[in-house]
Amino acid sequence: MRQPACAGERVLQPVRGAGHRNGASPGSPIKAIAVRLTRIFLGRPVRAWYTGGRTGGISLKSYDILLFDLDGTLTDPSEGITNSVMHALRRMGVEPPERRALYKFIGPPLMDSFMQEYGFSQEEARQAISWYREYFQDKGIFENVPYPGIQGVLQSLQSAGKRLAVATSKPEEFARRILAHFDLLGAFEFVAGASMDETRTRKHEVIAYALEACGVGDKSGVIMVGDREHDVLGARHEGLDCLGVLYGFGSREELLSAGAIALAETVWDVGRLLGGQPPEK
Repeated sequence: MRQPACAGERVLQPVRGAGHRNGASPGSPIKAIAVRLTRIFLGRPVRAWYTGGRTGGISLKSYDILLFDLDGTLTDPSEGITNSVMHALRRMGVEPPERRALYKFIGPPLMDSFMQEYGFSQEEARQAISWYREYFQDKGIFENVPYPGIQGVLQSLQSAGKRLAVATSKPEEFARRILAHFDLLGAFEFVAGASMDETRTRKHEVIAYALEACGVGDKSGVIMVGDREHDVLGARHEGLDCLGVLYGFGSREELLSAGAIALAETVWDVGRLLGGQPPEK
């Protein structure tokens, strides 16, 4: 259960009128402008935008179960994902655009992205996903890099007594291979991902799967950490708050409109906001 902030700690207060679970609906514009806060943890600045939410002025440090997205939150997968999409498009007879135009594929389910961005039917999207995985499973999976400092942040959160898990729209098999390759797998109690047979693809389905696997009954002590609106909306669907990160692939506007209760600029800010004591950069 979350507890009030410790004595002497400045509490993040919600902004009047900001969107939250009992206010603005998911995806609706945030009417109030989020207030940028600069706080001091252990003598170091923490930059965050706090927009309200179910915390009601309770410190973000008091969440004890942390669900992390993978792509754009723990690692930068941009090269591998875009190369895999380019491979799939070429096999489908479509000339791919320049790389940055494919960043929109990072985060959402591939089925949705291929159908929405290229007008593919479900069958065509399934074929495109098959071509995507042909490249990704051996090459693209390791065209990836952890964000600098993420290992130290995870270790500091573990040392603070937090329970960590991953909730990603990436197939679970691939997520585990990536985390193991970069020596990050041991930080997590469980890795929840999408199923290869597409029976579990939506973010809220993955989050629900993670909560069940971790034996969570009381959700009030759980927070999602991610970089795209799908992370925020999936968390809210399951009754959770979400801390958005600005070093990934989602914009500040995207995350605020979806209902993120706070935004962190850096990996180190994520650690400090959630109660860790990450090492210096």
